[in-house]
Amino acid sequence: MGLELHEYQTTLKSRASLSGIGVHCGKPVTIHFNPADADSGIVFSHQNGAGEPIEIRALVSEIGATDLCTALGAPGGSQIATVEHLMAALFALGIDNVSIDIDGPEVPIMDGSSQDFVEAFEQAGIQALSVKRRYIRVLKPIRVEKGGSWAEFLPYDGTRFEIEIDFESKAIGRQLFASDIDPGVFKREIARARTFGFMKDVQRLWAAGYALGSSLENSLVIADDDSIVNIEGLRYEDEFVRHKTLDAMGDLALAGARFIGCFRSYRGGHSLNASALRLLLSDPAAFEIVETGRRERGRSAELIAVNAPAYAPWRL
Repeated sequence: MGLELHEYQTTLKSRASLSGIGVHCGKPVTIHFNPADADSGIVFSHQNGAGEPIEIRALVSEIGATDLCTALGAPGGSQIATVEHLMAALFALGIDNVSIDIDGPEVPIMDGSSQDFVEAFEQAGIQALSVKRRYIRVLKPIRVEKGGSWAEFLPYDGTRFEIEIDFESKAIGRQLFASDIDPGVFKREIARARTFGFMKDVQRLWAAGYALGSSLENSLVIADDDSIVNIEGLRYEDEFVRHKTLDAMGDLALAGARFIGCFRSYRGGHSLNASALRLLLSDPAAFEIVETGRRERGRSAELIAVNAPAYAPWRL
């Protein structure tokens, strides 16, 4: 697949709203997505426990926890949890700038996938702005390893994900999803893949104050005998690895700009995704900031390296 670049930044044409349950807090949450100016990025606004307004930018530097989800904000302070499914939809649809108002500590889980976010954004419409979009182009391989798991970025003429998982559960086993990513691929192949978990872990998670809003309406559940509890079964034969791909897209969207390269992982997760992104952005020789140059008939867009502004969102 050839490299397709969009020259200008985007935002939403109109406001979009969704309401649902936080999968971990178990409380109802309403979230509003508003158009924003170029170079604003993705910014969450909410009130802390004292009723004071708080803003948290959707950047890797703001990641405060990666245990069961990706949470933004300082540990022990104000946080916005479970941002990955929302961020994956923004990343895949090419939406750069959104102001998000949220009245709870967690993005609503909806049906456990990105589908509701995709539908809300497409209904609101996507508006091109007058400022050029900047991309992070991977220049050399970088890799992180932890135990038997690893993740890496590689130079590649496109945006590609190659995600492999390996579970002892016979319901999952070893699965691989590999594809270049564009809005069409995401909507057809990834967006509807749901989060999943094991029945044997439920009691432990509840005791720890997690998964209080989890149900068969928003999660794939695997029973102790390795059967799928959900009556409707799987949406994709390999739905598990497709959801892990969705998670990785959402985590890497926290770079603050789209990347040109290939991201690969084996037995990865939120923590490993964040570690790989931090390692990439901490090495100035591993990437460069580019934007599209003048297009000539019959030729693809030229990529031009640019000086990152002082406020560069990908800064750690």
